[in-house]
Amino acid sequence: MSVDSIGSARRSATVERRTRETEVVVRLALNGRGECAADTGIGFLDHMLELLSAHGNLDLEVRAQGDLQTGAHHTVEDVGICLGTALAQALGDKAGIARYGSFLLPMDESLALVALDLSGRPHLVYDVNLTNVSVGGFDTDLAVEFFQAVVNNARLTLHVRMLAGGNPHHMIEAIFKGFGRALAQAASPDARIAGVPSTKGVL
Repeated sequence: MSVDSIGSARRSATVERRTRETEVVVRLALNGRGECAADTGIGFLDHMLELLSAHGNLDLEVRAQGDLQTGAHHTVEDVGICLGTALAQALGDKAGIARYGSFLLPMDESLALVALDLSGRPHLVYDVNLTNVSVGGFDTDLAVEFFQAVVNNARLTLHVRMLAGGNPHHMIEAIFKGFGRALAQAASPDARIAGVPSTKGVL
């Protein structure tokens, strides 16, 4: 594990996770240019990570090998665990950041509201009425598993609400893009904030 934290130019972290089910490496730089290299063995997940990276203006490298013969669940969850852990490490003590972010993102007929708080308290509200189908080898019910893993390990509060939708691909895409945009807002430096953005003095 390596960490280049809040006082540095890139605010980056590298996280590795090895289990009997998966091997995952995630490299993250919050102050990036939206560059992404994702190879998880799940094409749809790779695409969603590319969108998250591009709309979050963060550089992301994800390499994963998993027991895909049993389904994508273990790989998706473990990628979420590593991404959440990397976010927490790259954010450091969160001094000088905006803390909150939200975005209302349209994707054709779909409309997703994503709001987050880098609170140090993991909590997910996922209000998405999505038929469980497979999109490019990705079962759509795995989206909530991914974000639950991110939330638990980044220790953030995340609300996701689908205000309109029909196409499962568009709905999930709107969520990942919206998450990237909201995260970029929340993690951005705010010159008006001298320390940690909490009256408690810690997040």
